[in-house]
Amino acid sequence: MRYSLRQLEVFVAIAHQQNLTRAADELAMSQSAASSSLKELESQFGLQLFDRIGKRLQLNEQGRLLRPQAEALLAQARDFEQSLLQHAEAGPLNVGATLSIGNYLAVGLMAQYMDRYPKASLQLDVANTRNIVERVLNFELDVGLIEGELNHPDLDILPWRQDELTVFCHPEHPLAQQQRVSDADLLEARWILREAGSGTRQTFDRAMSGLLPDLTIAIELQHTEAIKRAVEARLGIGCLSMITLTDAFNRGSLKRLQVPGRDFSRQLYLIIHKQKYRSAGINAWLELCLHQRERG
Repeated sequence: MRYSLRQLEVFVAIAHQQNLTRAADELAMSQSAASSSLKELESQFGLQLFDRIGKRLQLNEQGRLLRPQAEALLAQARDFEQSLLQHAEAGPLNVGATLSIGNYLAVGLMAQYMDRYPKASLQLDVANTRNIVERVLNFELDVGLIEGELNHPDLDILPWRQDELTVFCHPEHPLAQQQRVSDADLLEARWILREAGSGTRQTFDRAMSGLLPDLTIAIELQHTEAIKRAVEARLGIGCLSMITLTDAFNRGSLKRLQVPGRDFSRQLYLIIHKQKYRSAGINAWLELCLHQRERG
């Protein structure tokens, strides 16, 4: 072959970091060695993979077309190395999950995965839907578990399981005594919500169609637990996934509100880049998730 796996590693690292020095640090090699590796790869095939903009290296059209293939080849090489080592059937796996999923659902899946592959390396990163999608598209994550609706030509988007948001308040809030909450009540309330870009906020905004411009959104927070604490402190009412609120409802620290005529249901999804090589670890994770869906 006229290229090496090391050259592909340098190419992919620079594509990710957009900077030669940071890419060299990531690969634990000198800047000059990384630069030589990239130059050799480009000269061997008579092409240019990056546009040089000051100190930044940005993928050009040719580079963008070749990057997914390079990512897949490296993933296959790592999978092959893992098979040779015979320490585990699955190699390292990087999973991204949105906050509700990461904090309440993913841990059980991780336990099942580690039971099956006790020597495998598994990393879970938790962020909002927008961030997880960007990182899967950038090949930084192998698989994403998200809450928001999505359509992207480069992603395989697999329905996973059903979920539902619910409106809630402090047990002594005036709305807690009402059997049903009207649109007028929703308009008068002070809301504590997730930030824009989160799947939870996307579902809330859809459910509040017709009222959204006139709602009083007092506080926006990035963390589910912070919203629950703020509602417990009587700063307003909130809306979160049922999976995050069950314990609080059972304890009586929060009260669920009935909001007829508003659809808070949503679908959770698995996402993976269409050109991502599906290693043994990725396939095992997808199998666990889809098996959980069937049992649900």
